Amino acid sequence: MLEALQGIYESSGFSTLVGKFLEGGWKYLLMYVIVGVLLYLGIVRKFEPLLLVPIAFGMLLTNIPTLSDAIFHMDYFVQEEGAVIQWGELAGHGGLLDYLYLGVKLGIFPPLIFLGVGAMTDFSPLIANPKSLLLGAAAQFGVFAAFLGALLLGFDVPNAASIGIIGGADGPTAIYVAKTLAPGLLGAIAIAAYSYMALVPMIQPPIMKAFTTKKARQVKMDVLRPVSKTEKILFPISVTILVALILPSATALVGMLMLGNLLTVCGVTDRLSKTAQNELMNIVTIMLGICVGATAKADIFLSLDKIKIILLGLTAFAFATLGGVLFGNLMYVLTKGKINPLIGSAGVSAVPMAARVAQKVGQQENPSNFLLMHAMGPNVAGVIGSAVAAGVFLTLFQ
Repeated sequence: MLEALQGIYESSGFSTLVGKFLEGGWKYLLMYVIVGVLLYLGIVRKFEPLLLVPIAFGMLLTNIPTLSDAIFHMDYFVQEEGAVIQWGELAGHGGLLDYLYLGVKLGIFPPLIFLGVGAMTDFSPLIANPKSLLLGAAAQFGVFAAFLGALLLGFDVPNAASIGIIGGADGPTAIYVAKTLAPGLLGAIAIAAYSYMALVPMIQPPIMKAFTTKKARQVKMDVLRPVSKTEKILFPISVTILVALILPSATALVGMLMLGNLLTVCGVTDRLSKTAQNELMNIVTIMLGICVGATAKADIFLSLDKIKIILLGLTAFAFATLGGVLFGNLMYVLTKGKINPLIGSAGVSAVPMAARVAQKVGQQENPSNFLLMHAMGPNVAGVIGSAVAAGVFLTLFQ
């Protein structure tokens, strides 16, 4: 009887579970705490739940010892000699998440996310006020600050470039760069990028208030001019051509972003626009989130390098906000008080949350102030800026 019970135990998942916990159980327990925190932020605090909930559940799946070796094998995608997909192993022994992860590894999911983002984005504030493009560019200061910081902490150039992209506050762009330049760091980079995107309402306001005056925060900006349909149609076409000619490596991201926008503004492809905004966006978000979470296995995620990435990500995001706010202050001075510097904080790529934060902080100082549409200009410029920064890094270091 005892032998029979022992046989049942050894053939079950519990024996594997106990063995894994004896080897390094504290790592799994810590990962479960991280999963709990991400689920709390997504479900209870409602911080980017569409992203954090799938990511957290992917982390849970890959850190259940009895499942992790059956549904996802990171070693099929990351080898010491380089980022080579092990097609033979994948075909014979791959699990569900291995096949879904191909959408990340082959660079399919991030551009599709950009397609949906483009369909949901209104570029009218940027077209009406082209100067806001400079604020989006200034916010990329965080990207290069984190890049230099990563180099100082001992990361090689490709890894440092991938870490730096976190400063753009753009998860898909960070994934797109990391899957090529730093596949072994993809999980930590993606989780840092999405987590800080979700924490925009907590991270940005203290920086915004510390580096602006009360008088400047109270500035009411003039109503933006109307933008014609022709301008809206020509904008995505022109940007695509310009980026493709200057920076071909950024074309996949920017091109899909602009295609999504064109589907919305042209007025004759409503069905395609709605599909990109809803069904396609939701499906890809689920698959991308689960795959990103699955890369965060306890035995490879919990290391000193990964902790450095999390801290560098916070630094990058803070410097990106600071860069936008400081340039906003400069524009406030040059325009003799016509630009509210708070909109500079929206130069990060977290659309539309960063613009909403600028609106909220502005209304706290002046209840009659409405900065949302003005902040959307730098905000959408930040999306383009982060994609361009990614293209620069891929061109230089790939």
